[in-house]
Amino acid sequence: MWLEYLKLLNFRNYEYLSLNFHPTLNLIHGNNGEGKTNLVEAIYVLGLTRSFRLVSDKTLIRKDQSVAKIEGNVHNRYETNYKIILSKDGKKVNINNNNVLKLSDYVSKINIVLFHPNDLKIIKDTPSIRRKSLNIDISQLNLSYLKDLSNYNILLKQRNAYLKQMLINGHQSSSYLDILTGQLVTIGQRIYRERRDFVHLLNTYISDIYFQISGRGKLEIRYSSDYEGMDDEKLNLLYQKSFKKDLTFGKTNLGIHTDDLTFLLDDYDLREYGSEGQQKNAIISMKFAMLELFKEKKGYYPILILDDLFSELDEHKIQNILGFLSKDIQVFITTTNPNYFRCVDNRNYKSFHIENGEVMEV
Repeated sequence: MWLEYLKLLNFRNYEYLSLNFHPTLNLIHGNNGEGKTNLVEAIYVLGLTRSFRLVSDKTLIRKDQSVAKIEGNVHNRYETNYKIILSKDGKKVNINNNNVLKLSDYVSKINIVLFHPNDLKIIKDTPSIRRKSLNIDISQLNLSYLKDLSNYNILLKQRNAYLKQMLINGHQSSSYLDILTGQLVTIGQRIYRERRDFVHLLNTYISDIYFQISGRGKLEIRYSSDYEGMDDEKLNLLYQKSFKKDLTFGKTNLGIHTDDLTFLLDDYDLREYGSEGQQKNAIISMKFAMLELFKEKKGYYPILILDDLFSELDEHKIQNILGFLSKDIQVFITTTNPNYFRCVDNRNYKSFHIENGEVMEV
């Protein structure tokens, strides 16, 4: 899978931009604050319909403008045109000049694996950050997962709302609560299995990749869930035991919405005991493991974006990382230092320099 060209209109700091890319390696360089991340952000939005910066769509529209457009042609067995139109009223998506009514029917068409400096939060921050990362990755592989997740969240809100009603009213029939719980269990089981299998596949690749990058250590991701080892009957009993606590707090205290991931290096929790360098190497290893997982599951590699990856890495690790970049993977790398690529044959990549919001192929 590779992006042939990208056109932007009123996106972030770009009034208009049209670029053709190399099918494998694309280097985007310039000083900080010039728009390197904005450019790869546009590619990400084209694929996943939202920014990795966790901002509203309105902030993606150029100041004093009402509409932004992102368009690109993607090759994957055949060529397909994709377009996203962002406005203050929402967003519209288009495939081959045909409007797509549901975003869920658009997501997963363009597969993207991203490394961004904020990805260190996956290890450092709260379980919700790790679950969100997990959900984005699995949704690109399995569209039904995204639908299950949406339905689960709807049921969870309904169950929590009914628990609050029961608390306020003092006594109310639990029949409706039992129905919601049963539906939550059924959908939750499917989500649990998808997450469990995804993490298992990641672990088949991640340790070897980590060792090749860092030269030492065994890396593993451990997935924990209330659903582990449980069938539907056991889960329903578990929810019954948790009823008093749920009623007291007015919310559902167990389920796949409390799942978590732990990154273990030689059996030590990287969140508690890992250095920032080890944590960064772990995230890089996870991203590269995902490339192989996509290849195994879909038969092709996704587009890879490495935003400001090489800062604070020594040259040895940089070369180790570059060694993973297969000719079958289209990669977009942003950096302030293009000298990292002095060893690469200039016929095998394109280089773009950004200055004052202007992009020049060099």
